[in-house]
Amino acid sequence: MKYVLAILLPILYQIAVLAQDRPAGAVTGSIADEHGEPVPFATVAVYNAADSALAAGGTSDVAGAFSLAVKPGRYYLKVTFVSYRDKIVPGLRVANTPLAVGTIVLQTSADVLTEVVIEGERPPMELQLDKRVFNVSQDLSNVGANASDILGNLPSVTVDVDGAVSLRGSGNVRILIDGRPSGLTSRDPDALRKLQGNLIERIEVITNPSSRYDAAGEVGIINIILKKDKRAGINGTFVATAGTPYQLGASYSINYRKNNINLFSSYGIDDRNAPGYGSSYQRYTSADTSFVYSQYNDRERGGLAHNVMLGLDYFLTEKTTLTGSFLYNPSFGVNHSTNTYHDYDENGTLTRNVVRTEREEEDESTIEGTLSFKKDFERKDQSLTADVKWIRGVDDEATRYTEGTPGGALLQQRGLNNADETNWQVQLDYVHPLGQEGKLEAGMKTATRMIRNLYSLETREEDDTWTPLPAFSNNLEYNEHIHAAYVMAGNAFGKFSAQGGLRGEYSDITTELTETNETNPRTYFNLFPSAALSYKLKDNNTLQFSYSYRINRPDFRDLLPFSDFRDSRQFFMGNPNLKPEYTNAFELGYLIEWGEGSILSSVYHRHRTDVVQRIMTDVDEQGRTQIIPINLAEENAYGAELNLSHALFTWWKVNTSANFYRAITEGTYEDQVLSADTYTWTSRTTSKWTFFRKLDLQGSFNYRAPRVTTQGRNRSVYSVDLGTSYDIFQGKATVNASVRDLFNSRVRRSIIDNEGYYSSSKFQWQSRQLLLTFTYRLNRQKEKEKESERTEEM
Repeated sequence: MKYVLAILLPILYQIAVLAQDRPAGAVTGSIADEHGEPVPFATVAVYNAADSALAAGGTSDVAGAFSLAVKPGRYYLKVTFVSYRDKIVPGLRVANTPLAVGTIVLQTSADVLTEVVIEGERPPMELQLDKRVFNVSQDLSNVGANASDILGNLPSVTVDVDGAVSLRGSGNVRILIDGRPSGLTSRDPDALRKLQGNLIERIEVITNPSSRYDAAGEVGIINIILKKDKRAGINGTFVATAGTPYQLGASYSINYRKNNINLFSSYGIDDRNAPGYGSSYQRYTSADTSFVYSQYNDRERGGLAHNVMLGLDYFLTEKTTLTGSFLYNPSFGVNHSTNTYHDYDENGTLTRNVVRTEREEEDESTIEGTLSFKKDFERKDQSLTADVKWIRGVDDEATRYTEGTPGGALLQQRGLNNADETNWQVQLDYVHPLGQEGKLEAGMKTATRMIRNLYSLETREEDDTWTPLPAFSNNLEYNEHIHAAYVMAGNAFGKFSAQGGLRGEYSDITTELTETNETNPRTYFNLFPSAALSYKLKDNNTLQFSYSYRINRPDFRDLLPFSDFRDSRQFFMGNPNLKPEYTNAFELGYLIEWGEGSILSSVYHRHRTDVVQRIMTDVDEQGRTQIIPINLAEENAYGAELNLSHALFTWWKVNTSANFYRAITEGTYEDQVLSADTYTWTSRTTSKWTFFRKLDLQGSFNYRAPRVTTQGRNRSVYSVDLGTSYDIFQGKATVNASVRDLFNSRVRRSIIDNEGYYSSSKFQWQSRQLLLTFTYRLNRQKEKEKESERTEEM
């Protein structure tokens, strides 16, 4: 009872003080234990030195920090927390400015005879006003998976067969690593498959970003946070994974902190071979020609990938930190593919079989160096940060093709696609508190991106010489310079909170094809406003509204006028004349929280102009088709989203999400009306059971409903994932087993049905997979939030 009173009385007193005029002075500091770890929710009280009357009281926050407002005078401070000895700091003299007492270290009480530790698992999803945070390590189906697999398991997120990520039905989503653009995501969509999921701590989904963030990305931002610890001493996690189809991997994440230095490092290695298949049926009829053929594709993608990260935090002072980090991500892959074509005449009689093989050797690497400076001022919430990042990425692909009929002549070709990318980013951000709860934020950023891409295709002649094909060979130089500045302000007025911001971005982009001397320079300036409102209806019930104006610049791969030559019957070619897309996004959300769970419901609307879509254009007499991206149309998308998290019992937790949306697309191309009106939805439900505090079981069901496109429709996709984990070695280690896509049903199916042309296809990137993972923790608890409650023996 005395502990309850020790906590409640200062809190009640603080509430009473806040209702009066706020004194000019304050006492600030932080609470830590003997190991340097912060002590959250410790009771802090300030007493008058003359008569020991309570002057102010409160508790430390989750970082152990506290700030108590008092009038100028002489005081002493007392810190109490269950299981620790009381700590008194005498001789405090407070003037009209805040008095910093530094870090107060608490010692464990010797009177503690019995310790009871209550562990509560982090929820799979934490709902915050401006984002959703997914603690992906709690999802058993993610253990041993890569970053692309994990993203595909998030609510409202889908990942297609090429690794491209979509959010709420749109692929125009910005992906960040630790809050900043990274070569791991900007170089190649498939690069996410080379990032081991064991190195990821959490993923943040921001559906309507404020002006603080880059304006790129129509539907928002996905921020991948890598593991990094700052606890005192040495601690870490070691993971080994094996699976079928073939996968072997291992990783570690380790941290060492002493005094004012914090060293952190992680490494992951992954070797895998992922089999997949695809098939299609094509039929074309016109007044001049017709063709019918079926195709079967059998492929294997695999290789060895490494991820190395080293870093150092140097605490110049208690409130000033300098951080340097280095990331290196090399990978070496060999991909095999076989396409078999069956050609038929107009009567359905088989006329010939054609076999095309592909062997691609792919060497990729990313090197990143980051230097960050952060200064927290004495005034709460006042801070200055500065970041400099350099990124160098190399992606070299060399491919050999053969094509021919059984017993006939063999056509041999070779392709080269080498990309070299360099990025520089400089960013400065400042936050200044306004009044009691308000903040003014301002910052600037400049980013430079330079890409050199060599693409060529050659055919082997009878005399063993190689002849280049001019239509498929060129060199691209892409130079992008984006300069930005923003200002934001927000405050709370009782139950009402408001935030508004404005961001300006100047874009200077030049695309040059050096072989044909084609240059396409573009410069434009845009203002991007954002606004957010929230109203607390009652305890744990909040209504939110947000608005943002955003841009989606064409990716350099969509500007390349070269063809993807993997399928000799279907070519994708970029369009150097693409313009940016612009989006006005509105969202209204309602958040309800209670002790056992939470519900976040939201409705949203997006209006897009100059929408880029890939359409099928030319079809020749050999059945070869061409696909290009164009600024096709205008689109209005409406949606409703629901996220529910609930603990039915202490041993049974359920999390479910669903996203329903309608997209209306209207456009024309070469006098052809291309429009679509689609209703569709996606959902994911996860159920997790815990037995004996050591055994976890989990089942997940994913579903994506059919949807209509401008030239056809995509069919539904569903899958079931299972996982289990068991703690061993007194909780220091865990064994996990999981099955991804239990029924082998994760198959993408689509249909194009236009006048004179019909196509149906299906593709499976990877078949059902079984994974076994062993995790060992060094001086760390399992990935759970830990509440320690120590009680004295009666």
